Amino acid sequence: HPDFLGPASRRNEILSLLHQGLDDVSASRARLAWGVPFPRATSDGEVQTTYVWFDALPNYLTATGFPNAERHQHWPAQLHVIGKDITRFHAVIWPAMLKAAELPLPERIWAHGFVNLGGERFSKSAGVKLELGEAIDRFGPDAFRYFLMREVPFDADGNFSWERFEERYNSDLANAWGNLASRTIAMVEKYRGAIVPAGPVNEVDAADAADLAAYDAAMQANLPSRALEHVWATVARGNEYVDRQAPWKLAKDPAKSAELDETLAALIRQLVRQAIALSPFMPGRCTELLAQLGAPADFLATPGRMGASGVMDFDVTGWRVAKGNSLFPKRETP
Repeated sequence: HPDFLGPASRRNEILSLLHQGLDDVSASRARLAWGVPFPRATSDGEVQTTYVWFDALPNYLTATGFPNAERHQHWPAQLHVIGKDITRFHAVIWPAMLKAAELPLPERIWAHGFVNLGGERFSKSAGVKLELGEAIDRFGPDAFRYFLMREVPFDADGNFSWERFEERYNSDLANAWGNLASRTIAMVEKYRGAIVPAGPVNEVDAADAADLAAYDAAMQANLPSRALEHVWATVARGNEYVDRQAPWKLAKDPAKSAELDETLAALIRQLVRQAIALSPFMPGRCTELLAQLGAPADFLATPGRMGASGVMDFDVTGWRVAKGNSLFPKRETP
C-alpha cells in the first residue's frame, strides 16, 4: 500500500524503521501522579499508569462514537493529518493497536512539515513565537489561512514572516483577486444594469478547466500550495483578459454589444470558479464574493460542486450582482 503514508520522505523514514526491526512497546509506565490509571497491576501488584500514546491514540476512534454502533459512523478515517515528528506513533503503533483489536486502519496518513518563524523553529524558551491573535487580526482569518497554505508546502517545512505575509496579501489578494472581483462586478452593474448577460463558453473557460483539473489533482495529492498556484494562474488570466478586452471600450460601441456580453459573462463565470476552488482556504471571503455575484444561497452545498467537473458546471446568466465591501482592502501593516 504505497499510498498509505505520505509524503514519500516520511514513508521512507518509516520503511527504514521497519527494516531495522521493531521491539515491543510497553502500554504502561511506572505510576505517575498525572497519568491515567492502567487497568491491570503488574505481577507483583504494582499499580501503574497508561503510556500516554496508548491513551491518546484511541481518541481518534472513540471520538467517532465507538463502540456505540449508532454513533460510530466516521471510521475508518479517510485521512490522518499529523506532524512529521509523530509519524512513528501514527504509522506504526496506532495501526498495530487497531490490528490487534481487529479494527480497520485509516485509509491514509499524511505527515506535514513545520512552520518556522523567520527561519527559526518556534520556541517558548528562546522567545521565537507568533501570537495567532495578532496574525489573524492583521488581515483577517481568511488571509492568514491563505498565506500559510500558499507559502508553506504541505510536504515540507516552510517559513512565516510578517514581511512576506504583507507581500502575499497585497499582491495576491488585494491587487490580483480582489481587484479582479471589484472591477468585474462594477462593470456588470454599470454596463448591464447589474444583471449577468448570457455569453458563450470561450477560451478563458477552456484554459481555466485545465488549471482547475490540475488544482483538483493537487488537492487529491495533499498539496494545497500547488493547488493554489493553479488557481492563481486563472486569476492572472482573468486580469489579462480584462486588459485585453477592455470592456469600457466595448461598451462605447453598440456593434460590439455581444462581445461585451461574452466578456462579462466569462469573467463572472471565472470568479465563481475561483470562489468554489478557494472556499476550503478562505470560506468567509468566498461566501461574501458569491453573494456579491448573485449566486444562490446553497450554491456551494450542491453535491459534487467541489469536484473537477462540478466546478465548471453552472450557468450564471441572469444572476444579479451587487458590489459590496472590498474583499481585501489594501492597507499597510503597522
